[in-house]
Amino acid sequence: MPLCENRCRLTSATAADWPRQVNDSRGVHTLESKPTRIVSTSVTLTGSLLAIDAPVIASGATTPNNRVADAQGFLRQWGDIAKQRKVARLYIGEPSAEAVAAQMPDLILISATGGDSALALYDQLSAIAPTLIINYDDKSWQELLTQLGTMTGHEKQAAERIAAFDKQLAQVKQQMKLPPQPVNAIVYTAAAHTANLWTTESAQGKLLHQLGFTLAALPDGLHTSKSQGKRHDIIQLGGENLATGLNGEGLFVFAGDEKDVNAIYANPLLAHLPSVKNKRVWALGTETFRLDYYSAMLVLDRLNALFK
Repeated sequence: MPLCENRCRLTSATAADWPRQVNDSRGVHTLESKPTRIVSTSVTLTGSLLAIDAPVIASGATTPNNRVADAQGFLRQWGDIAKQRKVARLYIGEPSAEAVAAQMPDLILISATGGDSALALYDQLSAIAPTLIINYDDKSWQELLTQLGTMTGHEKQAAERIAAFDKQLAQVKQQMKLPPQPVNAIVYTAAAHTANLWTTESAQGKLLHQLGFTLAALPDGLHTSKSQGKRHDIIQLGGENLATGLNGEGLFVFAGDEKDVNAIYANPLLAHLPSVKNKRVWALGTETFRLDYYSAMLVLDRLNALFK
């Protein structure tokens, strides 16, 4: 059984009703009733909660008006939906237990890793309301959606969203002519000449695999940086490792647009790469920094346009 199912798995005997027992890395939690006031301390998790119509009332945010976020600091692919549903912004960046408590939540969600993790505040938050730790770095967006559906009592909505995506995926896959394989997938920071390389364990890698793409194997002896803790979904590349790690025939730039593609083409240290020489660098849009139902659908549209 995959790790992700073990970590936060509903006991099947109580699937239809409440209270429910849910496991996470801190043990077993009993949720007495279906949550009605969910606070997401992780901007990454919020999109998936919105997609399954879970009652998320407030969310952590990232820096407003940057390349991946709107004026609220919410991710672009679901910012408008959050506005319609009047989701409050808890804070920008640094987590605050006081801001969470002020929302009077009956369920609090924390991401286990990443820049939006409030794990350091676990003890304070779990004194406010039941608090669950979610790993998003080792599963597809569909697995995450299913897990959140189970925790919130929105299993039906999660299944419907996945079915809608699967239908669209099948259509795109049928029409798509794949470029030369294998490929790399990254988030590129042009100013620093660094990249986060998505692994086969990442939601991004899993999505590309579903569409028939093959991610290039990492070269042996590649030394990488891990400033965001032990993450399964990314490998940080910089300096001479940047070119070494980008060893595919094509290169997908998540959370990027044509400006990022042009910056890669203009970087002399990358000029020898097959993807750069053959002009096979493709931007997937600034709404694709984190994958959820909304951004996954946008990726399908973009790939359909690129490889029809």
